[in-house]
Amino acid sequence: MKLKLIVAALLAAPVLASAASPEIERLISAATSGLIAIRHDIHQHPELGNRETRTSALVAERLRKLGLEVQTGIAGTGVVGVLKGALPGPVIGLRSELDALPVTEQTNLPYASKVQTEYNGKQVGVAHVCGHDIHIAILLGVAEVLAADRKHLKGTIKFIFQPAEEGAPDGEEGGAALMVKQGVLNAPTPEVFFSTHVGAGKAGAISVSRERTTAASDIFVARIIGKSTHAAAPWRGVDPVPAAALAVLALQTIPSRQSDLSLPAPVISIGKIEGGIRQNIIPGEVRLEGTIRSVTRAQRDDVVARLERTFKDTAESTGATADFKVLPGGYPAGANNSALVDRLLPVLKAASTTGEVRVANGVYAADDMAEFSSRIPAVSFGLGATPDGIDPATAASNHSPHFLADDSVIAVGVRAFTGLIAAYSAR
Repeated sequence: MKLKLIVAALLAAPVLASAASPEIERLISAATSGLIAIRHDIHQHPELGNRETRTSALVAERLRKLGLEVQTGIAGTGVVGVLKGALPGPVIGLRSELDALPVTEQTNLPYASKVQTEYNGKQVGVAHVCGHDIHIAILLGVAEVLAADRKHLKGTIKFIFQPAEEGAPDGEEGGAALMVKQGVLNAPTPEVFFSTHVGAGKAGAISVSRERTTAASDIFVARIIGKSTHAAAPWRGVDPVPAAALAVLALQTIPSRQSDLSLPAPVISIGKIEGGIRQNIIPGEVRLEGTIRSVTRAQRDDVVARLERTFKDTAESTGATADFKVLPGGYPAGANNSALVDRLLPVLKAASTTGEVRVANGVYAADDMAEFSSRIPAVSFGLGATPDGIDPATAASNHSPHFLADDSVIAVGVRAFTGLIAAYSAR
């Protein structure tokens, strides 16, 4: 009922002002150089999920200096800042991620990460190659601008800085689901959420989906179990390697031949295969890890059932056996509220460096912002971040060691968020 009332109010509201006030523009301009410095600092000191102690301390200290009410320790390293405006109005939630990825950065930036850590038993680099450092800087910029203009702020802004968006370490809970479980949506409860994600695209260009934003994501593990033997006498054992190879190929018939293609097809990817210790010993087992991306719960459940059957039947056909399981902690599909998108589109157009907004279909990337948008109406928008001089069509994507995000998009993001907040509050 509350959602219907919000949507009805938006549709009945007058046309929104699309340009930021001169005072807001002045505050954004004054804050930008400091925000870039913060972004560079965070970029040089990345931390993996549930380990973002330095990052969360930096965020909390910054919010306190701006006069916000700050709560720390939510979902481990999560931070929440509450900014109360001088005027009555709605509670609006904004969300940014805190964590980085286990990737060795290869950008040659003067502030590139040189951090190394152990991840799953291996020595790896750590880098903000998903753009979360930009997201943090943007939300800190919004807090700085609105705190300075508090006398004109209607309502309350709840800033949520979330750990472990890229997933919690094995055996741990984390991310948005744990924040929700620990009450982050309470006291105060936002009536709407706004978020962004940077990616390859012309710097400052904005895109948005009217409905589905991201796909549901689940991680699966399969074991093909055979019988080890000498490589010169494979008939004395059961070789799990051919069975694994057959299964990898066979499972791709699930999206192409077994799924209902009146919906966007599911995506099944194998990201890790392990088996054997020596070239002349047939291993006793091959282990495969992968992900399922789906667009509805029914599609996800159908794919899981077909994957299990494919692995087990393929293994059995070669004399091996298979074990299959989906790990807990998957993300649901994310969605925007279409009425909100249509009503707030002029604000995003005004903030975009192109003066337009590309209305896009949902992507297959996953984001646990879906834990919030499945409960509260939301608008999440994409923000192009490819530096000038690089073709966005061929630019390195998020999660690549070569991913680049231009500092100039921080001001664009701040302008977009402050515009969305002003427009929504003015309804």
